Amino acid sequence: MSLRSVDLNLLVALEALLSERHVTKASERVGLSQPAMSNALSRLRGMFGDELLVRTSTGMKPTPRAMELAEPLRQVLRQVERVLESDGGFDPESSERTFTIRMSDILACLVLPRLMAQKPASPRIGFNVLHLPPANTVDALERDEVDIAVSMGLDHSNSIRSEKLLTDRMVCIMRKAHPAAKKFSFESFVSQQHVKVSMSPTDMRFVDDMLAELGHHRNIVLNVPHWLVVPHVLKQTDLLAVMPGHLAAALMDDGLRLVEVPFESAPFDWMMYWHRRHDQSNANRWLRERVRLVCSELG
Repeated sequence: MSLRSVDLNLLVALEALLSERHVTKASERVGLSQPAMSNALSRLRGMFGDELLVRTSTGMKPTPRAMELAEPLRQVLRQVERVLESDGGFDPESSERTFTIRMSDILACLVLPRLMAQKPASPRIGFNVLHLPPANTVDALERDEVDIAVSMGLDHSNSIRSEKLLTDRMVCIMRKAHPAAKKFSFESFVSQQHVKVSMSPTDMRFVDDMLAELGHHRNIVLNVPHWLVVPHVLKQTDLLAVMPGHLAAALMDDGLRLVEVPFESAPFDWMMYWHRRHDQSNANRWLRERVRLVCSELG
């Protein structure tokens, strides 16, 4: 298929159809009439030699070929949007840019309230937050699917830049009336039952690995995927949890107690990552400065 024979507007229509899986909703998304979108779908079917979307009893479903096209198409359109954007004239007071940021629920809890409070007067700048595993985060930066990532210890190539935002440490929290609170020691720490957050690399690197070196391990009786449920569990049980100190400080209330972990645990840094292609991007530099400012306030 020759690119010269392709109407690129059809690719915009295809992305909307694959996202919405509904002709009318897709037409509203891109500002076409419903008949025009139906005509676009017919032309796309001829172009690709595939039905792309088929009607079922539960709505329109993509064909295997359509599912194969979805992600590359999204990447291509994002790159085209970046080419057409006038980065040199970026003005946060009038821009309609939506920035995509990778961060975990820990960092979202710490950063987003302050970031949104410092948002410029224009209501047209938006933020889309994704939580990706570390390996996927690096891939997303390489593919230009995220503008920046806030994480720690990412293994990346020289094409990815990094900058320290915030130094943190692991601490232990428990309910205020926990039996171990009065005389907290290493022995009481390893003898208690623990709750662990499965998606957190900090637990493994700065707690479990350290305990393993000492010939011990935690008795994990509850494994959860997110941090924000942990304080509610702790206040109703005698479980312990370890978490980054900045998050613990944000979550503390009268029902909880914070203590230092009873063994040597090195501090660690939260980092900001971006692709070097955006080193001189006015928009990306503006975003990095906003996140940098928020984290300086936390520090």
